[in-house]
Amino acid sequence: MTSPEVKDAPAPAGGRTLEFRGLSKRYRDRSAVEDLSFTVGPGRVTGFLGPNGAGKTTTLRMLLGLTAPTSGTATIDGQLYRDLERPLRTVGAMLDESGTHRRRTGRDHLRVQCAATGLPARRADEVLDHVGLAKAGGRRYEEYSLGMRQRLNLAQALLGDPPVLILDEPSNGLDPEGIAWMRSLLKKLAAEGRTVLVSSHLISEVEQTADDLVIISQGRLVAEGPSREIAARVRGESRVRVRCSRPAELAAALVAAGATVADPPAEDGLLFVGGLGTGAVAALAAAHGGELYELAEDAPDLEQAFLRLTQGKAEIR
Repeated sequence: MTSPEVKDAPAPAGGRTLEFRGLSKRYRDRSAVEDLSFTVGPGRVTGFLGPNGAGKTTTLRMLLGLTAPTSGTATIDGQLYRDLERPLRTVGAMLDESGTHRRRTGRDHLRVQCAATGLPARRADEVLDHVGLAKAGGRRYEEYSLGMRQRLNLAQALLGDPPVLILDEPSNGLDPEGIAWMRSLLKKLAAEGRTVLVSSHLISEVEQTADDLVIISQGRLVAEGPSREIAARVRGESRVRVRCSRPAELAAALVAAGATVADPPAEDGLLFVGGLGTGAVAALAAAHGGELYELAEDAPDLEQAFLRLTQGKAEIR
């Protein structure tokens, strides 16, 4: 299902390109974002990852003109947000703070936004239905669960049928069914040609959703690229699992051959070997390890790569 179009305005063009160039933000003696540069393209879901306090929300606020950068630029197709002809119909944003009046119904909140943006009032019901809140539109915001509030915030971001979506922690507060729904929706929005930038700390969830990743730590870029390649680009992380009857002898032979071996070997004879491929490990095991019980590549998953990158323990090829 595609998002419903806004009938009283031309349908938006395809997604736009977001460019962050030398973006920095300093608060007195503290740097929140430091010389950050990356590009987000249309037709893809881009995951924006980093630990708490890494500068993700500050970066998004600078893109949306809510925080002034100390230096550098964040643009949408080469334009600053404030210079867009119809900013609310170009960029839909879902940030942590919604500014929703607690005693106002979800439908009334969206209708107020429609009036402010020049959209027909019926658009409120269209997006409520789209995010699964059609039956809850008449309830007050203060009665909404956290997950329902997240859906309402997303509905507000979709009001103008924008080609760009900026979503900060969109799965926060959702139950497993809601997370699966969000994952499917983000993929559909990107498949429509929109630019979808999702900030999150849920590594496993982003791995199932994002086509591309941008990872920052302490306000600096540490990795950027297709999500399936990020783990492989962490130098030294790929290793081999080998279990044998004489692990101490094999470990000595592996080290002599230039490999690294986790020390000490596990009680069941399991070794984790870095620096050599499975073929070389197998040959040494045949000569020095006695009986061989297990041999397999132990590739890092995205969460392992993320932790090493953001803790400064890995390099990018």
